[in-house]
Amino acid sequence: MSVVLAVAPHPDDETLGYGGTLLRHRAEGDQIHWLIVTAVSPEFGWSAQRMAERATAIDNMAADYSFASVTQLGLPTARLDTLPLSDLVATVAQVIETIRPDTVYTPHSGDVHSDHRLVFQAVAAATKTFRSPYVRRLLVCEIQSETDFAVQPDRLPFQPNVFVDITPYLSRKIALLSHFASEMGVFPFPRSAEAIRALAMCRGAQAGVAAAEAFMLLKEIR
Repeated sequence: MSVVLAVAPHPDDETLGYGGTLLRHRAEGDQIHWLIVTAVSPEFGWSAQRMAERATAIDNMAADYSFASVTQLGLPTARLDTLPLSDLVATVAQVIETIRPDTVYTPHSGDVHSDHRLVFQAVAAATKTFRSPYVRRLLVCEIQSETDFAVQPDRLPFQPNVFVDITPYLSRKIALLSHFASEMGVFPFPRSAEAIRALAMCRGAQAGVAAAEAFMLLKEIR
């Protein structure tokens, strides 16, 4: 049994990036954990109603995935760049040390959203082998509307080298995103059911299956 940590800067990132893979991990008997880094607050314009709806969505998503644990750091969304990076690293490292996963999924370092980039940096620092020797695999995912819109020429592009067959889980992945309906849109919006299915089919064609999710493997210790 693998112990898997899904690191999400914002709730829904894990499902957009690797929801099918998480469902497959769960079906194969692995233990999956969810780390949500940021939270919304009235200070930044969120109403009590929308905050309650978001909390309910997180609870429903956690139940549908059957996560072994859900950790919410509660850091300010879209404002991680206002915090000392060392504090973010220490906080993420504490969660990793508590869960002691062997497999970690996190966003790509080149994503256009600053929260994603900083979460990647924190995870990369916290999973150094001398700090977390139990982490045997570190993979980064692609998140539609973030990875695909990264146009900075000085950043490493997303170049997948691992493909996970999610053919039996694709419809369920898309259904799960209904919990965060406010984050979805109408095609050709990148976070739409049609666009998500299209990307899965494209990655599947690369892997010779009907539907897949793609990753960059950054570390594997066997």
